[in-house]
Parts: sequence; C-alpha cells; structure tokens
Amino acid sequence: MAIVQRATLTPSKMELLRQWLPNQSWYTGKTGNDPVRVGSFRFDDPDGEVGVETLLVADGGGVFHVPLTYRDSRLHGADPYLIGTLEHSMLGTRWIYDAACDPVYASALATIILNGQPQATQSFEIDGRLEVIPESVQLQSEKLPGCTASAVHSAVPAIVDGLTTIRSGNLELSVVRALNLVETPSGEGILTATWEGQIKPVRLASVVQV
Repeated sequence: MAIVQRATLTPSKMELLRQWLPNQSWYTGKTGNDPVRVGSFRFDDPDGEVGVETLLVADGGGVFHVPLTYRDSRLHGADPYLIGTLEHSMLGTRWIYDAACDPVYASALATIILNGQPQATQSFEIDGRLEVIPESVQLQSEKLPGCTASAVHSAVPAIVDGLTTIRSGNLELSVVRALNLVETPSGEGILTATWEGQIKPVRLASVVQV
C-alpha cells in the first residue's frame, strides 16, 4: 500500500517534466504544448524507502509513459537520469529519477508482470484513518510461463527503436514511452493499461528472459 502525503511540492512533478520531456529522444510531443497528467499508478518498494510512481501524460501529440522514482538522496551512478529535485513540505528534498535507471523500479516492474503482483493501493490518511484513492489507471499483465521475478540489484537502460530497454540480470525489460493507442497488444510477458477515455488496452512494457 502507498500512503500519499497531502503535501506541497516545489516545484511540482509536472513542472519538472515540462522541462525534461522535450529533451528526451523518444518524446514526440508538439512544440509549445504543455503536457498534462491523464493518470498515474504506483508500485510498492518492499523496503519502503523509494517512491515508485508512473505518470501517463498527454500533450495533444500523444500519450507518454513516464515512470519515476523518488529518493531521499542521490542514486549512485544515475546522474544522467536525474530529472530534478523538489522540496516536499513533509519529507524534505527528494531526488526525482527517470525510473529506468533504478533497480527498485526494474524489480517492481518485473514482479508485476511475471508474478502478477497488483499495483499499489493508494490512500490518504485522514484523521487517523486511511481513505483509498480511486485508481485512475487499470493494469493487466500477461505472465511469461516458466519465468519468475527474482531479486534485481542493477538496472542498465538503453534506447532501442524508441523503447527504453532495461537489462537486469537474466531479464530484459522494454518500456514503451510513446504509447500506441490503436494497436491490439498480444503475447506473453506484457503489461497493458486502460484509463478514462481509453477503453482499448495499451501496451506499457514487456519482459523476456535472456
């Protein structure tokens, strides 16, 4: 479960992304259009140390898949993937990364696809009780037979044919960044999503054993 703090973020996540997205080779958005969030979801970090959130953002030129991790200190060796820092009114300074470089994200993504683990339930704490936040994105995974997720200790991303490919141990994860809203996803070892206004499943990621 992810407990979402009612906090002020300075700058906001979307303010950071509006500066960062145009510089990404996979971003095909329209110049001058401000991206807006159309949905989001979270994965659990078993250790409870790293925030793992994925935003789906649109700018009129498409919908883009932007996984992020939030850390309370720098991730060693990941400076090229640092999106920026923000001040969280309750937690202090947070380092925001393109999650493709983060082994916590790679492990969570592999687990949700291969083991069928659901996305994290998000809740606000109000007067000592938890209030569940309705999901804005619905995920579905198609398992890869005979393959289960194991501990992930590193994540090495690369851009391949417009995909962000993450090599981690014996797994290769492919993260679709510019989403294809009209194709019919098929196959094993894939993660798809639907959201308000998008009833046709959309491929977000896939995994193969190498």
